[in-house]
Amino acid sequence: MSFSDHATKTSILVFDVGGSHISCCVFSPSDAGAGAVHEAPIPEPCSLEEFLATIESLGNRALPHGALPDGASFAMPGPFDYALGISSMKHKFQGLYGEPLAPRLATCLGCPPDRITFLNDAAAFLVGEVNKGAAAGSRRAIGITLGTGIGSAFAVDGQVVVTGEGVPKGGEIWDYQYRGSIVEDLISTAAVQRSYERRTGRRAEVREIAALADDERDARETFEDFGRDLGQALRDTCAAFHPDCIVLGGGIARSARLFLPAAEKELEGLSIRICVSALGSYAPLIGAGVHWRDAHPAQLRARHE
Repeated sequence: MSFSDHATKTSILVFDVGGSHISCCVFSPSDAGAGAVHEAPIPEPCSLEEFLATIESLGNRALPHGALPDGASFAMPGPFDYALGISSMKHKFQGLYGEPLAPRLATCLGCPPDRITFLNDAAAFLVGEVNKGAAAGSRRAIGITLGTGIGSAFAVDGQVVVTGEGVPKGGEIWDYQYRGSIVEDLISTAAVQRSYERRTGRRAEVREIAALADDERDARETFEDFGRDLGQALRDTCAAFHPDCIVLGGGIARSARLFLPAAEKELEGLSIRICVSALGSYAPLIGAGVHWRDAHPAQLRARHE
């Protein structure tokens, strides 16, 4: 996109803040289109100044030289006050704890603080998939992100809901009491690693276990067990919502061929389509952009008048 294009189109910077890196691209509200994705690692520990510097650098890379965004939207993990833009995270991003982020982000990005929005990362994933991905056309949809932990979001007619029929508290299932523990203890990166280590005595990354699965029985059965646990957990936590579709994302979902059949078997008898993200890493970025667009209709009208 050239600078002259930017002069006539609304361009929003969208960010997906993950556990190890931040992704960024330009979002076009008119067609929910997204530009090239730029990524940067997150220092550990990460101070507020390092976080802001990373955001500023990514914004400069995503936009044409000298251009400023009309706004910005962030898909953020919780706990986080999304209305006020204040992080309550203590396990990561300790440097952001309790700090009102919108004014600081506005300064480094060059846009007004009231044009910066925040959305839960799992909710952003689902909004993206409902709008342009695997859950498009679904009236009642659930998004599940599978990674370091398990994220979840519920939507009715494209709108994320945190209360209502069949919706667990806050739309979150990670801490649902399950089989003497909680769901996240059975559905996570650590759970896959523990399962494989019990079988083999070896510790390995999930991607390594997946790469071995075609030739190694222990690796294959690790994922089959994961799929059964996932299917049972989804039946217990999600069936009461009566979703048309459950869409899976996150790093573990890249190995879905190894566990999805087992998960589907556990959901037999329910009219639920379970599928894998069609947008991949773009899903939360597009979702964050759609969230910004829906929150700023007056700004968009003024831009095009």
